[in-house]
Amino acid sequence: MALEVATNWSELAEQYAQKHPSEILALAFEKFSPNIGISFSGAEDVVLVDLAAKLGGKFRVFSLDTARLHVETYQFLEKVREKYKISLEIFFPKPEPVQKLVQEKGFYSFYKDGHQECCGVRKVEPLRRALATMPAWITGQRRDQSPSTRTFVPVVQADPTFSTPENALVKFNPLANWTSKQVWDYIRENDVPYNSLHEKGFISIGCEPCTKAVLPGQHEREGRWWWEESTKKECGLHSGNKVA
Repeated sequence: MALEVATNWSELAEQYAQKHPSEILALAFEKFSPNIGISFSGAEDVVLVDLAAKLGGKFRVFSLDTARLHVETYQFLEKVREKYKISLEIFFPKPEPVQKLVQEKGFYSFYKDGHQECCGVRKVEPLRRALATMPAWITGQRRDQSPSTRTFVPVVQADPTFSTPENALVKFNPLANWTSKQVWDYIRENDVPYNSLHEKGFISIGCEPCTKAVLPGQHEREGRWWWEESTKKECGLHSGNKVA
């Protein structure tokens, strides 16, 4: 059964590979509305929310609060909630694993040990809980965001990371073929809210200790986990991405 589902979604991925994000969203809503969630945190995600709202589909919007976000990110979340009149579902990390990690290794262990352990506690586990409540989700992944890890992201797929025997999760990536310029052209042309940190040189925005502004000409992922190799610049939310 799992193979059949994967094959069917692979065929749809080819069929919709060059279609506009709105058409991919329409497919997602046709198959799974209203219990499909848009994973929301950044510029790409708010474009998806805006497109989805214009389609008139019924959908959920959820976000992960790691408790280490920038103040500007919380302000951004609130702007989006108010503009689109949506119920923004927030998933927090469980306190016990966070407390254990901090007590044993301090607040900045990721600078020495790598970010995977902290992200696992603060992001991956909450996401797993969120996805357990829905059959499909929508992400803002773009192929050019990270050539080392996202080059082969399809527009729709059987989720390779968070599917379970009980929940054959489907993952839509409507912006897979868009560039950063297309995202920002859409934001400006449609008066879409965005994180004010973008005006300070931040492009890819995550937790405050792990995000910094980039210099002109630098790739956007250079500002994320800058002390690590480019092939490791994923927090675990999209660890099933294929690499060359």
